[in-house]
Amino acid sequence: MPVAKRWAYLDHAAVAPISGPGRDAMRTWLGDAAGNGDVNYPAWIEQVERLRSRLATSIGAAPDEIALLENTTAGICAVAEGMPWHEGDNVVTRVDEFPSNQYPWLHLADRGVEVRRIEVGDDGRLEPERLDAACDERTRLVSLSWVAYANGWRHDLDTVAEIAHRHGALLFVDAIQGLGVFPIDVSRTSIDFLAADGHKWLLGPEAAAVFYIRREHLDHLRPTGVGWKSVVDDMDFKHIDLRLKPSAARYEGGSPNTAGLIGLEASVDLLVEIGTERIARRVLEVTDLACERLRGIGAQIVSDRSPEHASGIVTFRLPGYQPAVVRQRCLDRGVVLSCRGAGLRISPHAYNNNEDIDRLIECL
Repeated sequence: MPVAKRWAYLDHAAVAPISGPGRDAMRTWLGDAAGNGDVNYPAWIEQVERLRSRLATSIGAAPDEIALLENTTAGICAVAEGMPWHEGDNVVTRVDEFPSNQYPWLHLADRGVEVRRIEVGDDGRLEPERLDAACDERTRLVSLSWVAYANGWRHDLDTVAEIAHRHGALLFVDAIQGLGVFPIDVSRTSIDFLAADGHKWLLGPEAAAVFYIRREHLDHLRPTGVGWKSVVDDMDFKHIDLRLKPSAARYEGGSPNTAGLIGLEASVDLLVEIGTERIARRVLEVTDLACERLRGIGAQIVSDRSPEHASGIVTFRLPGYQPAVVRQRCLDRGVVLSCRGAGLRISPHAYNNNEDIDRLIECL
């Protein structure tokens, strides 16, 4: 991680630094594209397809259930705009979801779709009973972040899926704050849709994202951005034949962000080599250490740190200090964190070490 030479970088829940392998892969592509044009285009596509397969394996899906889109929002909108809604349907989510997981559902109001936003506390706690009570026979979709961006609450997705499906609803998971840190298996946990951009815990660039759709929903979710890459014979430009691919690639539409996807592929390879279980263990170790040290200087930990809900995100408050001022002082001393949830938020990755936490505490 080249960023570690200068910074104690504790802000992966915002925009992560690109890994060294990701940077090198993008540099290689850039040199090839500048020097050779599209001569090696088939090789680029092979790399992109390796990413599709690698992401599928990492979440327990099949490659034909994976689309490579431009960001998390594109995956959310694919569901919001593609589902056959009826007036009186409702979507259940949390009031503190990131805006990308609220606006696409609110935009359905002119179709008579209600959005039920569940209130939560500062720590993000959402009891299963409250989620269950918000659903009824007209709930078509439950849409939740795996890990809440503002406070780090990590949902038990097995429980969430059981509640949604018991009400006859589908489950969409915004996985951007968990994918790359915690293991997930969509073949075991019955998730219907999932999306995550690569620029956070996957250590890739922006605008390179994964969208998962369970195979049985392919004909249920109408593609809204159909283009030349959506069809079976996508390289036959002369004959127009609207036969959609029998896979999630039908949602890709046009030319991909080749450079970004190649960079993401290299970063994902690095994470897979290390192993998700090891990454999760280390992230929880370093955040537990941070919480201990923060409490020692009088900080108030907002995030729930129980083993079943703790994540790589820790939000805290320093009584008597303005978060924006504290953040700037930390930046001046080479420590990167964010202002979130009326406090400060750190989000270290597995490569962060105890020295990074020491630097944070010294700054504070």
